[in-house]
Amino acid sequence: MAIIKVVELLANSKKSWEDATAQAVKRASKSIQNIRSANVQNQSVTVKNGKVDEYRVALKVTFEVK
Repeated sequence: MAIIKVVELLANSKKSWEDATAQAVKRASKSIQNIRSANVQNQSVTVKNGKVDEYRVALKVTFEVK
């Protein structure tokens, strides 16, 4: 039987929500082994001078505990 743990991550990107998500998973995989999935819980942006400045995501990442 596998034991799965869930951690919540916050990430940002100047490009897109997809890039923020990809960067979060890439960075997390440096210290978390066996990542199984990522579920985006929330998306938001920051606005500067009437334009989108930064894309932000909150996601839950699941991984198998050994």
